Amino acid sequence: MIERVRPDADRVRVIRGRAPTLDADRSVLDDVVARAVDSDAPALRVRTPHRQLAFGRRDARSDGYERAREVAERRGYPPIERAVGGRAVAYTGTTVAFAAVIPAEDPQQGLEDRYEAATAAVVRALRTIGAPARRGEPEASFCPGDYSVQGHGKIAGLAQRIGRDAARVSGIVVADSHAEIAAVLAEVYDALDVPFDPDSVGSVARSGGRAASETVIDAIVDAFCGSLARESVDVDSIRDRSTSRGVDEPNRRA
Repeated sequence: MIERVRPDADRVRVIRGRAPTLDADRSVLDDVVARAVDSDAPALRVRTPHRQLAFGRRDARSDGYERAREVAERRGYPPIERAVGGRAVAYTGTTVAFAAVIPAEDPQQGLEDRYEAATAAVVRALRTIGAPARRGEPEASFCPGDYSVQGHGKIAGLAQRIGRDAARVSGIVVADSHAEIAAVLAEVYDALDVPFDPDSVGSVARSGGRAASETVIDAIVDAFCGSLARESVDVDSIRDRSTSRGVDEPNRRA
């Protein structure tokens, strides 16, 4: 994927693993972006986020938002608000999340190409681990969008955030626990008064693929990095830099 959208790149910085707390983990990506822009080298962050339920901006404006947060808390999913749009997404602790950071002089240029390349990379990654994935999503899926991947239900969704000097192409892959995700989202989406079909939730496991989170992560890294050299960076080193710069942990409603 990265070779297609940055053909001049010769390496990718790959950051695996998560920080020890939910809030600390959320703060890592901003520094990954800063380092990518400083070096003009693409980066890929991939990990299994802490158990949480991430609400989008549209959710936060809903009349049922506070009730939806209460549902998430009661079911053991700490609620957070993310800075981009989209609808609620549940992370179980085995769900895989990724973010490809692409430095660019004008990140608005190439937006559709990045989406297409990333979606194709996710499909390719899932197929290599035995999930018969294809682009698209069932009706009434969680966090519906134009750039989704399905197999036996929706397995992955993608989003893109444009900054001044870089684009972030991010997404999630449901490795397993699709029934658990469907159960909590059914209550959350009901509170938000958003159409949702619990049977629309898929996973790598449900599609018959090799669903161990590390297996999914390896496939994502291979599909996004291709033949580019990979510079492995420990997440703790990123956090150390953030701390030295005085970066505070984010508020969960930020």
